[in-house]
Amino acid sequence: MPSQKIETGHEDVVHDVQMDYYGKRVATASSDHTIKIIGVGNNTSQHLAKLTGHQGPVWQVAWAHPKFGSILASCSYDGHVIIWKEGNQNEWTKAHVFEDHQSSVNSVAWAPHELGLCLACGSSDGNISVFTARPDGGWETSRIDQAHPVGVTSVSWAPSTAPGALVGSGLLDHVQKLCSGGCDNTVKVWKLYNGVWKMDCFPALQMHTDWVRDVAWAPNLGLPKSTIASASQDGKVIIWTVGKEGDKWDGKVLHDFKAAVWRVTWLLTGNILAIADGNNNVTLWKEAVDGEWQQVTTVEP
Repeated sequence: MPSQKIETGHEDVVHDVQMDYYGKRVATASSDHTIKIIGVGNNTSQHLAKLTGHQGPVWQVAWAHPKFGSILASCSYDGHVIIWKEGNQNEWTKAHVFEDHQSSVNSVAWAPHELGLCLACGSSDGNISVFTARPDGGWETSRIDQAHPVGVTSVSWAPSTAPGALVGSGLLDHVQKLCSGGCDNTVKVWKLYNGVWKMDCFPALQMHTDWVRDVAWAPNLGLPKSTIASASQDGKVIIWTVGKEGDKWDGKVLHDFKAAVWRVTWLLTGNILAIADGNNNVTLWKEAVDGEWQQVTTVEP
């Protein structure tokens, strides 16, 4: 698949690029305080909309599942999270602004759609907030206070079905779990018990020696294990796995990139991991039969 260059028109650094569910549009987040919506296809790109409303650099954007309509979330250094809604085509309005955090909000992630319209946000104030849409148009808020007291850098949701669960075995209880990374060099796993978020890994997952920059929970392929990838300022990507509920997470270094690693993203099939590192490389990695991770390709810029 040939690479496609997209001119975003941003006037400063682009921090995040997210493709929508259908692969027809990308949303970009920038230090110029704006978000751009760009249509892509057949080696062409078209500027569709510019969203203004943040008062600081925009760090991340996230598309909601299309079953909820055309909805985008964004988070910024200004401490705000904005929910944007598309009414008429390419006409976006602010549907809601969350001002619950005291400092930069660094990460936003929508829960699996089976859990409803539900957004997790991680902030430099050390807290994680979870906003769930109510049928009346309002939002419920739950929080994980001081999840990482020196700052939360990233949040990622677990798949809604437990590992190894057979889809054909009748009604499944949906699992509400997420993982987070922070400036305390740790990865933590959280689970919702009776409306209260509690830590679900003891102790915290600690193999990194510097800030955790990103965490990504792998899609569930029916395998009897859960998998999380974490990327750190220390140059390493670590793959964390656990078997059944209550077992201890096991960490394994995928690779030492010798430069800060910014982002880790699982492909939808869940067995290939894309890694963006401080050397301006994006590489794809796959787990071999023997459990070793191998680089399968470099994405050419």
